[in-house]
Amino acid sequence: MDLHFGDSKPTDEERAAVDALLGPPASSWEGAARDEMRAADLRWARGGREARDRRDLLLPGLHAINDRIGWISEGALDYLCRRLTVPPAEAYGVATFYAMFSVKPRPATVLHVCTDLACAAAGAPQLCAGIEERLGLGSGVSVERSPCLGLCERAPAALAIKAGDPVRTAVSAPATVHDAVLAASSPDSAPEEPAAALAVPQAGQDGLMLLHRVGVVDPSSLDDYRAHGGYTALRRAFELGPAGVIREVTDSGLVGRGGAAFPTGRKWQATASQPDRPHYLVCNADESEPGTFKDRVLMEGDPYALVEAMTIAGYATGAHQGYLYLRGEYPRALRLLEHAITQARARGLLGDDVLGQGYAFDIEIRRGAGAYICGEETALFNSIEGYRGEPRSKPPFPVEKGLFGKPTVENNVETLVNVLPILTLGAPAYAAIGTQRSTGPKLFCVSGSVERPGVYEVPFGATLGEVLSLAGVREGLRAVLLGGAAGGFVRPDELDVPLTFEGTREAGTTLGSGVVLAFDDSVPLPRLLLRIAEFFRDESCGQCVPCRVGTVRQEEALHRIVERTGAEAAGDIALLREVGRAMRDASICGLGQTAWNAVESAIDRLGAYE
Repeated sequence: MDLHFGDSKPTDEERAAVDALLGPPASSWEGAARDEMRAADLRWARGGREARDRRDLLLPGLHAINDRIGWISEGALDYLCRRLTVPPAEAYGVATFYAMFSVKPRPATVLHVCTDLACAAAGAPQLCAGIEERLGLGSGVSVERSPCLGLCERAPAALAIKAGDPVRTAVSAPATVHDAVLAASSPDSAPEEPAAALAVPQAGQDGLMLLHRVGVVDPSSLDDYRAHGGYTALRRAFELGPAGVIREVTDSGLVGRGGAAFPTGRKWQATASQPDRPHYLVCNADESEPGTFKDRVLMEGDPYALVEAMTIAGYATGAHQGYLYLRGEYPRALRLLEHAITQARARGLLGDDVLGQGYAFDIEIRRGAGAYICGEETALFNSIEGYRGEPRSKPPFPVEKGLFGKPTVENNVETLVNVLPILTLGAPAYAAIGTQRSTGPKLFCVSGSVERPGVYEVPFGATLGEVLSLAGVREGLRAVLLGGAAGGFVRPDELDVPLTFEGTREAGTTLGSGVVLAFDDSVPLPRLLLRIAEFFRDESCGQCVPCRVGTVRQEEALHRIVERTGAEAAGDIALLREVGRAMRDASICGLGQTAWNAVESAIDRLGAYE
């Protein structure tokens, strides 16, 4: 294999960043100085297969360099490739796939300013202009317009990342020009981020199931978690056995909360029954849908609940290794989850003998780096394995050949946390909540033109109007985007839509991941649709033609008609419909299949261009 290594050399800092992750190189073939190695190293290579088996460390290696230096140079990339025996061309393709990495020189400090839907409606364009004017040239800060940062309840939002050892981060939300510049200039001096409980207006109320510990327990304390019912569900799981756990989850009617609504028990059973070994569990914590932040709140407010739920899912499906794929834009969630996993491991709740039951299970966190497409399960697998985060064709399905080609169960954070009340209450009691076809509680991320934005927990079957009433919808409501950028718009006279999977389908819209984004008359709808089109154009992985070309054509048509209405826009609207149908019918994954949804609903339900 001709790897085409270049002549560029890593700096000492770049080498140290890689070595801190992988350990020192064992031979000159891996990049060690030849005068430090034995002459035998020049005659044969050792460890090639072993190095290739570590390809999944490519993404962590890129993070290590980017965290330490702020960008990834050719020399650093070559050195990482030598250590892992990865062709540099492939590694370059991975490094350039993610928005948070740069292969061009940039300042050590990057200020990501969200310009997505909730933040755009809250004045993000003016915020960006003010920050750029305040910092000016030569400030040592790179200001980058970012897709959704998952801080929609505190829009507009900014995230400062200052490279170094260690990397430092600061969140400013709701951001002002002064606070954002302070966060970028001195992350350690920036005001502390508000507690996760402030994103839960219902915090402390009776009757909550998924959010009942948020704002009540100390998220860093394992003892506090156990004092409030923690690890009761895991003990119940060991009493039931793997088959019994799957039976409870199946009988509860739990379906995936990420938008696809696939029955969780069926997925677990299909994985558990596969004879091929090992099995893997993957928690998808890469929520990147504009307007979605529920998983972040769960992880920051109740991190041990996710650790416990993952352990139960691993036990039920015969997995001994779990991967938690976490959004790169969630630094506080990363710190809290790392602490929770470390504490659980130290107390015998993870490791070789969980709770003395003879079951081995552990969790490894893998950080994403800014790619919406990695929310698709097979794209996520590719990302973990060290490849570009592009979806795979199905079949085979992940329950047969998933992560590393082995049977894999993948669930998102909210889905997994629902397993805890299923086991503590019992399947019949859980199934009695909600409706017959949509059981249990559901989390909704409410933001935009409301008085009390945040995460709300209601039983399936509550109406959209009831959820908006909890949040205090403002006067002049024009439209509600239900389900996020991949969802659809609802008119103010349609707020009696029942929030169930079947109810939203019958109403011609979608529940999606639980986004409820309200817009009043002050928000220019055509500009909002253009931002949605820009989002899908940016986030398309480019693998399949319908999506790669269709998202560009959709954006171009919206650019042409953004200032036009009526007959002048009719031709481009017809083109949008044709392109939208092609993307929906022929795209490989859900990104292209849903990229036209919001635009279509705005045209048909809201008369956006009349």
